[in-house]
Amino acid sequence: MLTLAGPASATLEIKHSRFLAQAAPVATPQAALAFLAQVREPDATHNCWAYRIGQDYRSSDDGEPSGTAGRPILAAIDGQRVDGVVVVVTRWYGGIKLGAGGLVRAYGGCAAECLRLADKVEHVPTATLRVRYAFADTGAVHGALASMGAERVDERFDGDGVELLLRLPADRAPALKAHLRDATRDRVRLLETDTDD
Repeated sequence: MLTLAGPASATLEIKHSRFLAQAAPVATPQAALAFLAQVREPDATHNCWAYRIGQDYRSSDDGEPSGTAGRPILAAIDGQRVDGVVVVVTRWYGGIKLGAGGLVRAYGGCAAECLRLADKVEHVPTATLRVRYAFADTGAVHGALASMGAERVDERFDGDGVELLLRLPADRAPALKAHLRDATRDRVRLLETDTDD
């Protein structure tokens, strides 16, 4: 599965209405909504959008007739076979009505063109692990992390030991768990696991 390498945009003009599609890679619904807030044009007629992050997706027609904007944008995302992506299509009304079919083609077409032109990279699903261990196991844990390419996102210390928040490719998570248990003689505690599809 692919995702975008960075932000992308495309414009389209149909019967004097101007459409601007803006897309970006995102890892969470909150990031998708933050991108929408960032690129929303207050002077535009509509700011319609959709995102797909694994099995999580949402779309909005933002006042256009139901099903004529958000769903076609989502269909463009799925049609381009990209994941972890948000697309916002902004419309400035040009005075001529496009009809439901025209709106579907305009919103979906502008989104698809934006995604088609965007640079893409391989989307690697990641897993987040929270690991707790005693100070005495620090060397063994750090050795296991290095061998699996796990990234330390956060590290907290207290009187009982260390708690780490880790991120790594999802397909390596089971091996890391087994390695950590072996390296610490099953003293490590895995507190939660979350996967970003």
